[in-house]
Amino acid sequence: MVSRVMTVASTDSGGGAGIMADLKTFTAMKVFGTAVIVSLTAQNSVTVKSIYELPIKFINEEFDAIMEDIGTDAAKTGMLYSEHVISDVTEKFKQYDIKNIVVDPVMISKTNVRLLKEDAVDAMVSKLMKIADLITPNIPETEVISSMKINNYDDSRQAAKRIYEITGSSVLVKGGHANGNFSIDILYDGSEYYEYKSKRISTKNTHGTGDTLSASIASYLANGKKLPEAIELAKQYIEGAIENSFPMGKGYGSLSHFWAIK
Repeated sequence: MVSRVMTVASTDSGGGAGIMADLKTFTAMKVFGTAVIVSLTAQNSVTVKSIYELPIKFINEEFDAIMEDIGTDAAKTGMLYSEHVISDVTEKFKQYDIKNIVVDPVMISKTNVRLLKEDAVDAMVSKLMKIADLITPNIPETEVISSMKINNYDDSRQAAKRIYEITGSSVLVKGGHANGNFSIDILYDGSEYYEYKSKRISTKNTHGTGDTLSASIASYLANGKKLPEAIELAKQYIEGAIENSFPMGKGYGSLSHFWAIK
């Protein structure tokens, strides 16, 4: 049977991030993707022009339509935007006892537009992150969640442990915002640290990188991989997607989601 993976996130009319990136990734991973859309964005490679949040009633109906018929083997979240959406999504995950939840705590776009309201951060940390199997913050998001300033590798390790202590969920601190020739992601699962080191690729075509990585990890979890291996395989996929990326629009270009499809 083909594994099923659900994305709970927002659209990107420019096609590079959000639901659109997730579904492209699911196809590349050869899993069946479903989508609970929580908001619509008028967005391109340069900016996010506007955000339209969908009614909670409709979001719940999307969940119910998927889970009453198709079900899911894993789920990932992206841009959720507001406290009441985060609270509702958390309850729907609990209602259907959804497993293999990957939370990508999308807060700020690459074009510096806020994608998570400031008053929603507490709900993200105290509700959704506490039922996650994995949280995948970048360094700026890690600083917000951990209330720590990150200046180096040791800070990232300490922050990952702090987030685990706060949430009880495994944490992958992504190193893409750090300096140096290599990007180092750090996983802490409550007992062990794992390090994922990759050569930094010089490109502006990185729109939707976080969405794509989290969608890929969720896909591998749905296919039965253990967390450390799922991350390792997802890292290989994202590296290829960046290496084969291309300009699309006038701003941050697109990853090549289909580079690995034979």
